[in-house]
Amino acid sequence: MSTYAYALTPFLAWLVAGCSKFAINSIRARTPAFGLIGYGGLPSNHTSIVCSMAALIAFKQGLDQAAFGVALTLAFIVMLDANTLRQQVGRHAAAINMLAVDATDHKPLRERMGHTRIEIAAGILVGILVAWGVAATGI
Repeated sequence: MSTYAYALTPFLAWLVAGCSKFAINSIRARTPAFGLIGYGGLPSNHTSIVCSMAALIAFKQGLDQAAFGVALTLAFIVMLDANTLRQQVGRHAAAINMLAVDATDHKPLRERMGHTRIEIAAGILVGILVAWGVAATGI
């Protein structure tokens, strides 16, 4: 069993989620959506990354391993943060942007932050599928 899988899987999950997000946003915007790269959107990159590691550990070592419990705990923290805290940060940015509309030196804050439950669910799916693919190839 190669240990490279544990370094490769989160990178692949990030790449698959990021490319998927760019494609989905570009289709919705009907133009290359370079300006929409960043926090938020479907699927959640952060969720894909942490869930890919938890799933890979489950596939390769089993659910009864301490490493799986640690990875699952981290995944829950990331998903809760994406759905609650980061969405609140986006709402605060929108309020600040409205208050600072007359300020000449104010650079508008990014308002699209955080993820909906559907975006997080898509990230979970991407992470699990990438981990399954890596585990199935025997890397």
